[in-house]
Amino acid sequence: MSVLRLTGVQLAFGHHPLLDNVNLVLERRERVALVGRNGAGKSSLLKILTGEIQPDDGDRWLADGARVAYLQQEVPADADASVTAVIAGGLPDDLEPWDRAHRVEALVSAMGLPPDQALGACSGGIRRRTLLARALVGEPDILLLDEPTNHLDIEAIEALERAIRDYRGTVVFVSHDRALVNGLADRIVELDRGRLTSYPGSYATYVARKAQVLADEARANAEFDRVLAQEEVWIRKGIEARRTRNEGRVRRLEQLRRERLARVDPRGQVELAVERGAESGVLVAELEHVSFARTTPIIHDLSLRVQRGDRIGIIGPNGCGKTTLLRLLLGQLAPDRGQVKLGTRLEVAYFDQEREQLRLEDTVRDNVVDGADFISVGGRNQHVVGYLGSFLFDPSRVNAPVKSLSGGERNRLLLARMFSKPANVLVLDEPTNDLDVETLELLEELLAEYSGTVLLVSHDRAFLDAVVTSTLVFEGEGRVAEYVGGYSDWVRQRPKDKAPEVPASAKRGDSGSVRAASTTAATGPTVVADVGPQPTARRRLSYRETRELTELPARIEALEARQSALQATVSAPEFYRNDQATISAQLSDLNSLDDEIRAAYARWEALESQAGA
Repeated sequence: MSVLRLTGVQLAFGHHPLLDNVNLVLERRERVALVGRNGAGKSSLLKILTGEIQPDDGDRWLADGARVAYLQQEVPADADASVTAVIAGGLPDDLEPWDRAHRVEALVSAMGLPPDQALGACSGGIRRRTLLARALVGEPDILLLDEPTNHLDIEAIEALERAIRDYRGTVVFVSHDRALVNGLADRIVELDRGRLTSYPGSYATYVARKAQVLADEARANAEFDRVLAQEEVWIRKGIEARRTRNEGRVRRLEQLRRERLARVDPRGQVELAVERGAESGVLVAELEHVSFARTTPIIHDLSLRVQRGDRIGIIGPNGCGKTTLLRLLLGQLAPDRGQVKLGTRLEVAYFDQEREQLRLEDTVRDNVVDGADFISVGGRNQHVVGYLGSFLFDPSRVNAPVKSLSGGERNRLLLARMFSKPANVLVLDEPTNDLDVETLELLEELLAEYSGTVLLVSHDRAFLDAVVTSTLVFEGEGRVAEYVGGYSDWVRQRPKDKAPEVPASAKRGDSGSVRAASTTAATGPTVVADVGPQPTARRRLSYRETRELTELPARIEALEARQSALQATVSAPEFYRNDQATISAQLSDLNSLDDEIRAAYARWEALESQAGA
């Protein structure tokens, strides 16, 4: 049963259409991930869903009595009200005083919030969790979340994921966190060039289906362009053509020209390349019994060796000292005790999460080249406009002041600045905030192929899994332990008494197009032993299990064929013109097929493993 519908919605800023005849149906208790590139209009779409802004055309229908709550992307920095007062502002007016107090206290406790602290004095992560509690406290029927994981550490993201999974209403969330999308979404809706397309199923299903859609579109556009070029040749033949000109063919050519003018081609991809410096020495940095404290211990008795080619992730709660550890490793900060030894021929490129390297009053261009016209990257000279174009900066924007850029644009500019300088050590402090998924995946590929050393602080679980080969984890009271592999490997290895509930995305082990992290042993001396579940004793397969193993591949193939056919049906624009019963039944069938395929693959792997005993 639907709770909210958009029909024929259109929205434009100037001559730039953000939403072009958009239709969207939200069902009760459905969890929908809204994805798309930076600037595509996702936040504007959420504001139309809330009723905060009115579309230029089209209709919004909301079920009688349904309440909508909205967590916006920007978190206010200044607020005098206490955390408790801010949360209470989300309560409906018709509640009894005891019920109001109980709801607020329960959320303050569940989310670990400081009840009496002024919101403006809290960290970005606490402010975001407070505003999420404000959205939840009124028990809305529809919850809209715009980039809810920004500024949250991994522990807070896991808590957020559990809270959304337990929520009984409809959820629409915008996120670049693929692990969150994979763990929560019933379907993925993409906003691309003003159009909405629905992709039921997992993130991996979305990636595969989207690739097919783009390939089909490219073939159709190529055929269209071929016909148009052929007709343009015909119309220009001169006197001979004019004598026999078919007026119907002329009108057809004019229509083709209009269609080509109206066509919105896919936006190009970011093109990332690092200007690599000379090879560093084998040793990059060595810490021997290093301790550092402020009012409390931040790092206590840490010994660590970083060698050329290591890709090390750093995980810990907000404010625990991750940036401090980076500064110690780079020799920018002296330890209270112990020794720091730096290697030779180090050329460091630093991405800082506060973007302090960017000069806000200067132009985009001057932040990269300081007035020059050309830049040398990868051994060849490029015009700065072309170089910035590879980071999706339109020529009209290269002379704009940096202060006018969005968060995603500033991050892309910082990457452009960072990658333009020779480096054999890349230090990235929270690089994933505000980047769209496509840029994230390209950055992953670049870092995975990079021959130098990478030090990475990130709360993006899929990003860590794809990039790093070992992980340093802050475990409290200044203790820093090293684990082999990325985030998922840490979840598997960490001691059970320190392990919170594993999110669904980690249990499912499905991160879409993300590659599995390497498990090559790191160099450091403090690698924690694997204390995860041990394999059970194996036995021979029974006759029934042997037959099942033989039949499973054909069964999976048949299930996937049915899934592909049903995906094609529900992805078609006309699908949502059906009655609600038909829509709900087919979406339910598709979700059931997805679960059935996952179960079949899991059973196949289990039987194959048993057969190989």
